[in-house]
Amino acid sequence: MERNDGMKALVKAQAAPGLWAERRPVPEVGPDDVLIRINKTGICGTDIHIWNWDDWAQRTVPVGLITGHEFAGEIVELGEDVTDLTIGQRCSGEGHLIGKTSRQSRAGKFHLDPETRGIGVNEPGAFAEYLRLPAFNVVPLPDAIDDEIGSILDPLGNAVHNALSFDLVGEDVLVTGAGPIGIMAAAVARHVGARHVVITDLNPDRLALAGQVADVVPVNPMEEDLASVASRLKLKQGFDVGLEMSGSQAALDQMVEALVMGGRIALLGIPPGKSPVDWSRIVFKAVTIKGVYGREIFETWYKMIAMLENGLDVRRVITHRFPVADFEKAFEVMRGGSSGKVVLDWR
Repeated sequence: MERNDGMKALVKAQAAPGLWAERRPVPEVGPDDVLIRINKTGICGTDIHIWNWDDWAQRTVPVGLITGHEFAGEIVELGEDVTDLTIGQRCSGEGHLIGKTSRQSRAGKFHLDPETRGIGVNEPGAFAEYLRLPAFNVVPLPDAIDDEIGSILDPLGNAVHNALSFDLVGEDVLVTGAGPIGIMAAAVARHVGARHVVITDLNPDRLALAGQVADVVPVNPMEEDLASVASRLKLKQGFDVGLEMSGSQAALDQMVEALVMGGRIALLGIPPGKSPVDWSRIVFKAVTIKGVYGREIFETWYKMIAMLENGLDVRRVITHRFPVADFEKAFEVMRGGSSGKVVLDWR
């Protein structure tokens, strides 16, 4: 392929808010890598942190990095030792680059590897015309999943990992936080057989979107308390499972109160800084809390692709689409807080 004129990329070029469009060299692939031509990318909440250049981003992201980690594209070059993938194959990929020496990794628990580095966060990312990725991380896309859905498999994977943390069949589920991942988690819960799924948020636009994407009950807890909602749905004791997606301490407190004795919480939302927790209430209600990060590599990918092929429909969570030339507008929409997923077209 022609490399002389480089490639366009979105770069954290300065230690200041924003991203900058630059020309960068096309990556050279190693023997175990592939080169992927990027077709579509999703903008993630992490990308907003990087754009805003908040404290976390300043501690974590090196200036000069190509950002982005949600993508779909096609393979255009194979490393010499790659034998199980083909040129022209459509794909997405796992953005967590794992080590191979930790106890967790050697046990096959790749998502728990402490040496993990993220593309677009620690290593060059997918906001570019081309991405180098280890062949190990490539996830081929079946024909039934187009590039637009392929570009949001990373956040859908977070939703699936969280939602499938506990058995949901016939259960009553409370989702706190109607961001795109929370909405997709609610859709997954319904798809796998939850009886009632209630999703809470303070943003009316997000609640309206949740109702469009999935068969759920959207609730603004400032307007209706969860005890009233449970009574309206004829729940005898409360919710069986909570999926916490908001990072709000108030939402977590409300969730604990709304759960049955022995309820279970999958915790994906990240509260800012340290938060006070009423541990005695959690102990006396015998609540189980599981922290959830990323995806189970690669079990989550198998499960979400199977669900998408079997009728799970999350396309309406994508509310805005922009050509990459309009990336500043795309980030402005995403930073506004009322959109669903925002997708950039690189073709």
